Amino acid sequence: MDSLHIDIETYSSVDLTKAGVHRYVEAPDFDIALFGYAFDDDEVTCIDLASGEKLPDKVLKALKDPKIKKVAFNAMFERVCLTKYLGQYMTPEQWHCNMVHSLYLALPGSLAAVGAVLGLDRQKLEEGKKLIKLFAMPDKNGNRVWPQDRPEEWKLYKKYNIRDVETEMDIGKKFMRFPVPDEVWQEYALDQRINDLGVRLDSTLVKNAIKMDEESKDRYYARAQALTGLENPNSPIQIKEWLQEKGIEIDSLSKEAVADLVTKTEGDVKEVLELRLLLSKSSVKKYQAMEVCRCSDERAHGLLQFAGTRTLRWAGRLIQVQNLPAASGDEAKRSLVKTGNTEAVELLYDSLPEVLSQCIRTAFIPAEGKKFVVADYAQIEARTLAWLAGEKWRQELFKENGDIYCGSASQMFHVPVVKNGENGHLRKSGKIAELALGYGGSVGAMVSMGAIKMGLEEDSLQEIVNKWRGANKNIVKLWWDVDKAVITAIKEKKPVTLKGITFYTASGFLVIKLPSGRSMFYARPRITLNTYGRESVSYEGVAANHKWERIESYGPKFVENITQAIARDILAAALMRLWNAGYPVVMHVHDEAICEVPESVTVDEVCSLMSEIPSWAKGLILNAAGFECKFYQKD
Repeated sequence: MDSLHIDIETYSSVDLTKAGVHRYVEAPDFDIALFGYAFDDDEVTCIDLASGEKLPDKVLKALKDPKIKKVAFNAMFERVCLTKYLGQYMTPEQWHCNMVHSLYLALPGSLAAVGAVLGLDRQKLEEGKKLIKLFAMPDKNGNRVWPQDRPEEWKLYKKYNIRDVETEMDIGKKFMRFPVPDEVWQEYALDQRINDLGVRLDSTLVKNAIKMDEESKDRYYARAQALTGLENPNSPIQIKEWLQEKGIEIDSLSKEAVADLVTKTEGDVKEVLELRLLLSKSSVKKYQAMEVCRCSDERAHGLLQFAGTRTLRWAGRLIQVQNLPAASGDEAKRSLVKTGNTEAVELLYDSLPEVLSQCIRTAFIPAEGKKFVVADYAQIEARTLAWLAGEKWRQELFKENGDIYCGSASQMFHVPVVKNGENGHLRKSGKIAELALGYGGSVGAMVSMGAIKMGLEEDSLQEIVNKWRGANKNIVKLWWDVDKAVITAIKEKKPVTLKGITFYTASGFLVIKLPSGRSMFYARPRITLNTYGRESVSYEGVAANHKWERIESYGPKFVENITQAIARDILAAALMRLWNAGYPVVMHVHDEAICEVPESVTVDEVCSLMSEIPSWAKGLILNAAGFECKFYQKD
């Protein structure tokens, strides 16, 4: 026996989708109802635990045997549930996750969707959603439905459990042509350890933030009612009618539109619109998510999704730490929120919702006797792109840790540019260019990035595009060299190597092998003519609308994928070094690692490990900077 394929059906009164599996298993009524399994390629067996059956000894021994690989789809669920059920920690190193394997190949992350894409004979049963709602969660009266209550549906539930294991096994066989590298499985195991460790939450701050928000929203709502006389001043229809009576026509009540109108109105109208902005502030949702997923150890677990994108970069879950508000509250604001001092906040600051938003990061705190050391890479994507393209002036700038916005403007306009100094007004042109143009963007990208709001004239944008591309000829060349390499690999069915990256096709995939040794995948690539009559690449994948469809791409977009994937591999290697050195990472956000360490650990120790250059990235210039803190914040 080499592998044990597993799928379980469970019961808990905790909402799995909102609370996460670590909180889910803490419910007093948590239970494993069905245990479907198969050794290697054997027939699938379903153990009806809810009806009194017991797990066979061979299964119990296999679960505890590190030599037997445990395989599941979204294996964190099975692993954490079985850890609770057996009362013994299931180490992630023993597990392989077919969902991760699917995501590694840039295929869907759900069992049903990947089964459909692969055209499996044994698809996930469609009745599953109704059966899970019936047996896996409380009914409308809060009671559990047992097998004897609905025997016919229970029989179907067991078939559903068996089919899930069969589908997972079939998927695994399809994936054998492209195995996940051992290094990526090691990264996955580390990811699971980080998720299992979790990050501590300041429960007092969280509870008081929620209470302050509720109380303030009630007051804002009552004031809006008093000013407007409306039954529901939050209703778009009612507020538009009220504004119309005041002689104001407005098509949209988006935050941007309302904020713009505030600047053009006065009196009651201005106050009502300001109240609408306050009522629409959603920062408290983060605190509510914290409260829901906080476990008995006062920590939030499972906040990171491994391989959340095609590049294998992580995605956020539950609290969504990857999109925290940029602002970071200071000690004074945090203290007022933690003590629930609404009166002082409203006296000292313009907006209570804004203060609550600023303090979200500070709700993450280290364990007693520990501190956070926060370290991140400075401009890692820009540095990686410069390294790939061989853009020497950028490399020299990064060696000196220079300001890339000033440096870019200086190259574009051929004059010295110093922040808040000589030709400093040109820095904003350099900034918007750096933000918008690195991957083929043009005027539209600059506008989307806020060029007009930054004070740039729309008529000047094309000139900025031209000057940036003229100053970065090697990057522009890289775009079209990659475009040509991809088209050649697909059309001529032969590998092309460029900048240490190999492009080839195999078994229905375009494969891009990265310098780190792992690969990115694009399913069913095809060469077509685009709207400009030029050859273009398309492939099948999960689009922005979360549906599986054909996606058109070109050189600059592939360069973006490659650059972000390399930056991700650098971070993954750093996380491994930090963990192995005894600096536990409790969370990481984009290119930033948050370590929970003893007081004796220095920032320099952490940054030194972060700054090590992988052997496959010779010549890349990295710089990690950090700070220590007693609550998570921006430096």
